[in-house]
Amino acid sequence: MVAGFSSVIIRAVVVQGGIGPILNDSFYGDRLNFWDFNLSPLQRHSFWTIVVGGTFTWTGIYGVNQSQVQRYIACKTRFQAKMSLYVNLVGLWAILSCAVLSGLAMYSIYKDCDPWSAKFVSAPDQLMPYLSLDILRDYPGLPGLFVACAYSGTLSTVSSSINALAAVTVEDLVKPFYKSLSETKLSWISKGTSLLYGAICIAMAGLASLMGGLLQAALSIFGMVGGPLLGLFSLGILFPFTNSIGALTGLLSGFAISLWVGIGSQLYPPLPIRTLPKFLSTEGCNFSTVDTNWTLTTALPAVTGILSETQAEDLTWLINWYSLSYLYFSTIGTIVAVVVGITVSLLTGKVFVTV
Repeated sequence: MVAGFSSVIIRAVVVQGGIGPILNDSFYGDRLNFWDFNLSPLQRHSFWTIVVGGTFTWTGIYGVNQSQVQRYIACKTRFQAKMSLYVNLVGLWAILSCAVLSGLAMYSIYKDCDPWSAKFVSAPDQLMPYLSLDILRDYPGLPGLFVACAYSGTLSTVSSSINALAAVTVEDLVKPFYKSLSETKLSWISKGTSLLYGAICIAMAGLASLMGGLLQAALSIFGMVGGPLLGLFSLGILFPFTNSIGALTGLLSGFAISLWVGIGSQLYPPLPIRTLPKFLSTEGCNFSTVDTNWTLTTALPAVTGILSETQAEDLTWLINWYSLSYLYFSTIGTIVAVVVGITVSLLTGKVFVTV
């Protein structure tokens, strides 16, 4: 993956005449903004949404995600599990740094002719492959290296997730109820469930293509699902008095709230004032300038087009609720699961306090 990214970054630096012009174009194009401390949870990206929301999202991914926990358990000792995380952290930093540099290089090259606005590509996720084919076309093999880079990252994640789903299904849902099954039959059941979950993943990939940018869609799903699970584990670790009724109620409540805001945000996308879209130019293209705002004005009519102004004002709270930053989905799910779990546990069981 690093090799694929590096091929694009190195070639882009050569094309643009150094890293300086790339950073200069990004700065004056308002693509470098480290100091946005807006506290509003409705703004999609700010310092606080990334730090607070990102902490909950990544804690859910690395703390309670089954595919991650399986990796920890595969280590011989707790020390090895911790070391694997530290090594993973270095690799993750490298990948994210490469992704950021690739994005800045892409903007520098296409600042006067955005391929998405010019409709050279049909989705923002196609921009990076388009860039690699554009600047590496004279170097046979390197475009293929980037494709291999993208597929390797995807397949490794999907394969481990499918394996984790199959393992949980067999160990927790099949074995306890069918104890007489032989290892051979359990093996076939595991393979069958892997095939089933693979088909579901393909269907989910088709659904995700309708959710806008894939990175945001992935983090949104991680937040909606991982947040309540993080809340469930937090209840068990931090609040020993929590009972099964409270834990289950908290988990379901967290799922309900996070899915409500997550699905609602897809049906009624946040307004441009929340997402703060950047200006995209097509002045350098070889045809007349096209309207670059067509993708940014489809959110509000879905709500107000069928409502009167009075009704729209009455639903302002709902529109703001659906405008919540996707990075806070996990935070909301975790908090709701913990609060509801504690409350229900206090109402349905005894609390023992040790002085």
